[in-house]
Amino acid sequence: MTRHHDARDHDARDHAHDAHDHDDHDDHREGLTYDLPKIVARGYGRRGLLGLMGGLGAVAVAGCAIGEPDTEVISTGNAQSGAPAGAPSAAATVADGEIPEETAGPYPGDGSNGVNMLTESGVVRQDITSSFGGASGVAEGVPLTIRLKVYDTNGDDVTPLAGAAVYVWHCNRDGEYSMYSADIADENYLRGVQETDSDGALSFTSIFPAAYDGRWPHIHFEVYPSIDDATTASNRLRTSQIALPEDTCRDVYTNADGYDASLANLEQTSLSSDMVFSDGWSLQLAKMTGSIEEGYVASLNVPV
Repeated sequence: MTRHHDARDHDARDHAHDAHDHDDHDDHREGLTYDLPKIVARGYGRRGLLGLMGGLGAVAVAGCAIGEPDTEVISTGNAQSGAPAGAPSAAATVADGEIPEETAGPYPGDGSNGVNMLTESGVVRQDITSSFGGASGVAEGVPLTIRLKVYDTNGDDVTPLAGAAVYVWHCNRDGEYSMYSADIADENYLRGVQETDSDGALSFTSIFPAAYDGRWPHIHFEVYPSIDDATTASNRLRTSQIALPEDTCRDVYTNADGYDASLANLEQTSLSSDMVFSDGWSLQLAKMTGSIEEGYVASLNVPV
């Protein structure tokens, strides 16, 4: 298993999974009609989290779009280094090894740092641009579809991992994280869970995230054995991050409305200097297609 052994590693232990009771997780599958009264009754809002904040700061396998044929898997070696910033990720395949374990950062919303939104019904959803439950905000920005394909690397063969769950979260176009940043602490947009299909594939509808001070543009995600396990970070199989290609980031930050600070922030860092990706990003650099006008698609294979 590929891991980073330094201070930024969120959790450098293997995630063994004992039997868990998820009596409350049936709610996880219900819709807003069921969920709204319960969330309001709980006083969903800032939850006293502002004290946790200290400002904002702190897959690439050649991602194949859903339905595209995957690169032939020959072995499960370990990719050791990244490519130049903005380079295509076509040389990296599921044969290169497992997606690296990375930090979840300070704003996970998975119960590991205060609030846990994973137990709320309505969190299992494909479109994460809007808040749900007692919140109603909508994240504005260039449309982005996030397509992931999860693989099981255990055993002799690498096979699609059907029935797994992926929790995705990222910042908005202002570099803020819902549930934590002061201006949007009452929102929960740009967060959601999806279940992989029989091919190990899933997708999210989102917006292109900002570049904020100190970090390369990225998307956080956690992989869980199943939807029923996706209720607390302690059940996760892997925590990692997706790096976004430089050429696409420059296009968005230069030409799209609302990303006012992102281009200047992008100039201050690189994949080689980023605190997460500096030791290699070949398995985490998304394959990107699309345009500002039509929206972008970020695709990544996720071997675990």
